[in-house]
Formats: sequence, structure tokens, C-alpha cells
Amino acid sequence: MISRVRSPELPQNFTWFNTEQPILLKKLRGRVVILDFWTYCCINCLHVLPDLKYLEQKYQNSLTVIGVHSAKFDNEQETENIRQAILRYDIEHPVIVDKNFRVWQEYTVRAWPTFIVIDPDGYVITTISGEGNRDTLDQLIAKLIQEHQHKGTLNFQELRLTLEKQRQPLITPLAFPGKVLATPAALFITDSGHHRIVMSSVDGEIIHVIGNGKAGLTDGDFSTAQFSAPQGITFDVTNEILYVADTENHAIRRVDLQHQLVETIAGTGEQSRNIYPHGGVSLETPLNSPWDIVKVGNNLFIAMAGSHQIWCMNLDTRMISTYAGTGAEGCFDGSLTESAFAQPSGITTNGQELFIADSETSSIRGVGLIAPYQVRTICGSGDLFGFGDADGQGEDVRLQHCLGIEYANNFLWVADTYNHKIKLVSPSTGNCQTVLGDGSVGLQNGQGKSTRFFEPSGLSVMGSHLYICDTNNHAVRRVDLNTLEVMTLEFLGLCTPDVCIPNKF
Repeated sequence: MISRVRSPELPQNFTWFNTEQPILLKKLRGRVVILDFWTYCCINCLHVLPDLKYLEQKYQNSLTVIGVHSAKFDNEQETENIRQAILRYDIEHPVIVDKNFRVWQEYTVRAWPTFIVIDPDGYVITTISGEGNRDTLDQLIAKLIQEHQHKGTLNFQELRLTLEKQRQPLITPLAFPGKVLATPAALFITDSGHHRIVMSSVDGEIIHVIGNGKAGLTDGDFSTAQFSAPQGITFDVTNEILYVADTENHAIRRVDLQHQLVETIAGTGEQSRNIYPHGGVSLETPLNSPWDIVKVGNNLFIAMAGSHQIWCMNLDTRMISTYAGTGAEGCFDGSLTESAFAQPSGITTNGQELFIADSETSSIRGVGLIAPYQVRTICGSGDLFGFGDADGQGEDVRLQHCLGIEYANNFLWVADTYNHKIKLVSPSTGNCQTVLGDGSVGLQNGQGKSTRFFEPSGLSVMGSHLYICDTNNHAVRRVDLNTLEVMTLEFLGLCTPDVCIPNKF
């Protein structure tokens, strides 16, 4: 508990979202208020959003949640990018853009996420940091409501909000697509904002829509199965099986294309709270935000963003366990058991080594699949705050929250997400060069560095073409690798889940 102090007022001249006008704390007297200090890159901040939504619904007459977005990365300071994050994660409470960490400093916050609880009299009651605190907050809110109900000091007046999703509805055929996979069978896209998988030809002709578009964890045929913000995908060509990192379900799904069935093969549907290396039977072992996935032989290797680790699932034994990473958030090289990662969000392989887009350290890492099984940093500073935009060699390279990576022809294509660029990295020398994008936000076709993207997150190479999930543009881009010409694919006949019937093409 901290000293009982009056809560500092929130700046009225800052940018606000999900509300027509700035909110004064003094006008919220009689209500419990939670200030949620967050930044949209942070997996821990994303994990607490369902908890906040639960509490907001349970105590809608007497609780107000206000998000305070205090940005870590430069890119996260841009107001339009924050608006896109609010839409992507369906945030329905007011959010203030905390310019230059002013509110953060006034409330002496030190970590993301942090909750400041303010009682109905306007006093700060406590500060709680980290995730997994829903029950603690629930009990505290209930206690405060009971106390102030007895005193007659509760305010049950509903706060009227104008949500960003009302101002800017998601009506695009794709919504925040996360990853793309080009195969001889089809082009697969995780339509993350619509909670489904789109299967098309390489030219955009729809073959199947997998999932009914409603967030959930349901197995079954393509028209009834449900996912929740799926991200990474990998394909078994021989058996026509697609494997999916079903991120917000904390699960791995198996999609049988021949029989058109979806099956859960790992995870319990609940988020794991165990960050230490462990494992067990795949369907009995909780996972923690699997973000990307690659198949090597009969093993699935998983970038487990939530626990800052790389995991491995044996498809024969259906056992799953930590492969590399202590669970600490950082950048440590060495043996598999000594290494540390920071929100790994992209994974690819050449068969001898895994290559990781380690997003929170803005670095590219290598993880050995053969003796001596070492982890190394290929390029990037390896520091949690060592980000930027600089081509070069090894530790001199600066990336900004890279999310996508693809190995092809002895090189690594990297989606340098927050720099809105596509870069090419040599895994042997650590050399990194910008190939596509001028660094400005936009949807601009053309050639090479004259093109523009908006937080690209997924990459796939097949033959002479590179496919890019241009996430905030709700688009998939195709690049001719011979000319570096970029075009935007059109998916004729694809519609939003509330309009079309799944799998009717």
C-alpha cells in the first residue's frame, strides 16, 4: 500500500481516444477509477486487457478504466498508430496519449503494465504492476464499492463514450492480418482481426475461409471452427496439414485440408503463468501467447512470445516443452538453457538453425538445431531499449520491434515492423540492409525503397515472390524479387465475417 494522496489530474490538452472530450478525474468522484499504464508493443499489457474488460463489465455502474498510453518505442508515440492498436485489440475504455511520460512521472510508475487504483473520494489507494492480478483488483473494487455504498458516496451515472471502432468501423475484407504463408498448395493468411484463416491462390482467388470469424476456441469443420487472433502458420505439404499459432487462445491448432477439419493439439485454452522451462503432454500444458510457428521434421518449433522462450512440440509423442530460454526477458546468448529472449514474435529455419525476430530487443537471433546447440545474436543491439533504424553490421544494426522473418536463398527477410520497412539480413555476417520501404507510413506500390507500408508483420517467400502481411493497411503485398516491384493483392469475393458465410466460395 502507498500513502493516501489525492490523484493528480489528467492533462486535458493531450490526445484522447474513445471519448468525445477529455475526462477530468474530479468529475469521476463517486466512482472507482483504474488507470492502466500500457504500451501497445508489450505482451504483458495485452494480457491484462481481457481482465480489464471483465472488470469493466462486472462493475459497469461504478468502475471507470482509463488507459494511459506511455510509449516505449518511437513509433508508438504516433497518435494514428495508437488508434490502430485500440481498434486491433478492441479497447473500449478511454485512452489518453501520455506525451513525454508526464502522467507516468506524476504517478511514479516504473513498469508496464501498472494499475493505479483511485477510490470514489479521488485518492490513490494502491499501485499494482504486472499481469495476473484480476482477482486482486476484483476484491479491491468490491471492497471499495461496499464501503462507499455504506457511506452513500457512490456515483452510478454512466460515462458516455464514443468509441474509435464506431468512428472507424473495420469493414475491410482483411483486418490486421498477422502472418502469411506461400505454399504450392495455396496462400494462407491469418486474418487476425477477424479471427480466421484465409486460403487463396497466389493471385488472391479465395479457396477457403477457415473459421466463422467469431473469437473462440472451437474445433470442427471450416464453417464452425473458431480461433482468437491467430498469428503464425506452418504447412506440412505431404499431409496437407496447416498448423496455427492461435495466439489469444494460447493454443496450437491443426487444420486438415483434406477433411476440412480443425483440431486443437496443444494448450488448454488458458494462459500459462509458469515462465520457467517446463513441459508435458501437449493438451494438458498451458501455453503463453504462441506468436509464430515452424515445422522441422516431425517437430513444431514455437516462438512463445508471452514467456519469452522458444518451445518444441513432438508431433509423434504429442509432448511439448521449452526448447530455449530461461523465461527472463532479455538478450542472452550461449547454451539453450542459459539463453534469454524478449517477446520472440517471428520464427523461420534453414534446417540447421532457427532464426528469431526478437521483437522487444529489436534483434535477430539464431538458435541451434544441431550440436553444440548455441543461441547467438545475429544483428541488433540486444538491448531492450536499443532500437532505431540503422543498416550496417552486427551490433551496429538498429531495428524497431521486428515481428516477421523468413529464410530464403541463404538470407533472412525481416519485417522491421515499427520502421515500416523490409530488410535483408545475412545470417552468416550479420549484415543488414533496407530493401523495401522509405520508412513513412502509407500504402504505396512501386519499386524498392520508394514503397510504403504500415507496420508489416509477416513474410513468406515462394519462388521469385515475397509476400508481406501489411498489418495496419489490412492488406497483403506481393513483391517481384527480380525487380523489387511491389503490388497489393486483391481478394475478390472476400468479405467481413458479419457479411459472408464461411467457406462458401
